[in-house]
Amino acid sequence: MGEIKLSGIDKDGNEREYFAGDFKGQKVILYFYPKDNTSGCTQEACDFRDNLNRLTKYAPVVGVSPDSIKSHKSFREKQGLNFILLSDPEHKLAQKFDVWKEKSMYGRKYMGIERSTFIIDENGNIEKEWRKVKVKGHVDEVVSYFEE
Repeated sequence: MGEIKLSGIDKDGNEREYFAGDFKGQKVILYFYPKDNTSGCTQEACDFRDNLNRLTKYAPVVGVSPDSIKSHKSFREKQGLNFILLSDPEHKLAQKFDVWKEKSMYGRKYMGIERSTFIIDENGNIEKEWRKVKVKGHVDEVVSYFEE
C-alpha cells in the first residue's frame, strides 16, 4: 500500500488516520466496494460483519470506498459494522490496486470502484485477489481460502 495515508473509521467507530505500515507484520483482508448504503455494498458489508469471528483469526477486515468519513460513520452505525472502513475520495488506494475502472450503466460511462477483495500478506504483498466480485457467497469464498 506504500505510504498512502487515508482517513478511516476504526473497528470501534473512532476516526483516525491510517498508513500502510500500520498493517505490517499481519495479513489483511482488504475489500473495495463502490458506495455506502447501496444494496450490494450493504449486503457485502453485513456478510463481512456476520462472519468477522471466522475471519479475524486469520486477518483483520478493512473496507475501502470513495465515500466520506461522515458517510462511513453513518453506514457503520446503521449496519452495526465492526471493522475498519477507509475513505479514499481521491482514489489513491483504488488506483494502486487497479480497481478504479470505467464502468457503464444504461449506456452511460463513468468511473467507479470494481468490487474486489485482496489478501495482503505480512510483507504488504498481494497473496490472493478476487476481482469483479459477486456479493452472494463471496465472504464464504474468503473464509474457504483461509481454511484450505
